[in-house]
Amino acid sequence: MNTHDLFQALGQQRIETPSWGYGNSGTRFKTFAAPGAARDVHEKIEDAAEVHRLTGIAPSVALHIPWDEVEDYAELRRFAESRGVSIGAINPNVFQDDPYKLGSIGNPVPNVRERAIAHLLDCVEIMRQTGSRDLSLWFADGTNYAGQDDLRARKRRVREALQRVHDALPDGTRMLVEYKLFEPAFYATDLFDWGAAYAHCLAIGDKAQVLVDLGHHAQSVNIEQIVAFLLDEGRLGGFHFNARRYADDDLIVGTTNPFELFCIYAELVAAEQSSDNLTRTTARNVAYMIDQSHNIEPKVEAMVQSVLNCQEAYAKALLIDWERLAAAQQAGDVLEAYRTLTDAFRTDVRPLLAEWRRSEGLPEDPIVAHRTSGYQANVAGERGTAAAGGGFPVKS
Repeated sequence: MNTHDLFQALGQQRIETPSWGYGNSGTRFKTFAAPGAARDVHEKIEDAAEVHRLTGIAPSVALHIPWDEVEDYAELRRFAESRGVSIGAINPNVFQDDPYKLGSIGNPVPNVRERAIAHLLDCVEIMRQTGSRDLSLWFADGTNYAGQDDLRARKRRVREALQRVHDALPDGTRMLVEYKLFEPAFYATDLFDWGAAYAHCLAIGDKAQVLVDLGHHAQSVNIEQIVAFLLDEGRLGGFHFNARRYADDDLIVGTTNPFELFCIYAELVAAEQSSDNLTRTTARNVAYMIDQSHNIEPKVEAMVQSVLNCQEAYAKALLIDWERLAAAQQAGDVLEAYRTLTDAFRTDVRPLLAEWRRSEGLPEDPIVAHRTSGYQANVAGERGTAAAGGGFPVKS
């Protein structure tokens, strides 16, 4: 790929950042309050705008409802646009209220299921008002003990609820169905892997696609193979980027296994260039989002680092010699194929990315630019230190 085409591809990359990554929200154990952390959705949007100003490829911010609940979502949309960003995916919350102790859309009690579905439908309306394309769905539903509930009945309840939400979606929008191998349910999780999410999406309709979260798999699972499969099926809708050493997903993407992140991007780049229209269209419409709650790291700087790690992995994937790789694969030359892939991975793309940023009028080193800008000192002085765990209102 020549420099012109490479720069054009880099300019089209988009990484959404999450509102909850800017506040004092965090892990399951202890959340450490950070000076200057955002206290409300407007401050979260301002922080997201700062990340986009520094990187040039983070133009939208995802909302979590009710954590980011406001009276006027049209006004919130205008506020975001005035700061140079847009509202991205809407993420409903059906896992923290007391009635959801035995699940939300999988709950055996009909009025609890209706409560959850009503919230999901409210979020569809929020999508209309904010101009969001994606409804991002994650459920904590499951059981803790064998015999606690009828597993087939739970599967049917989940399917029925997802169908109702799918059918309420406006044209041109999607629902992204996320899965998790384990936790918080200790015995059975209703959306337990990509296959379960995929099966539901196939049955529900074309607006339903699978969302892959990098932290939601068992150790050594080949995530790039899942990505390739879903791309080929036309059902990969989105990513939640993060990393985990053992479990969950609260580390900065690319920090524990950068080669895995590169291989995932390699599959995506290959699909974007595919001769198959379904695969190519699917790849070009994947929603990329950071899903991290930075607990000991400075919030904005951690988000900038996350976006840059994705950019670096993508740039390396763009450098793969696809003709050489295809020839080695066709010839059964295992090591030549491996060397072709790793040659791109080992390339130091930092000078290239600095050159691209210069051409776009962006800071050559966004981290240095952020640290020297005074932004963090300013927001710390203006906002002070909000209570740890802020932004998690619980409805009775």
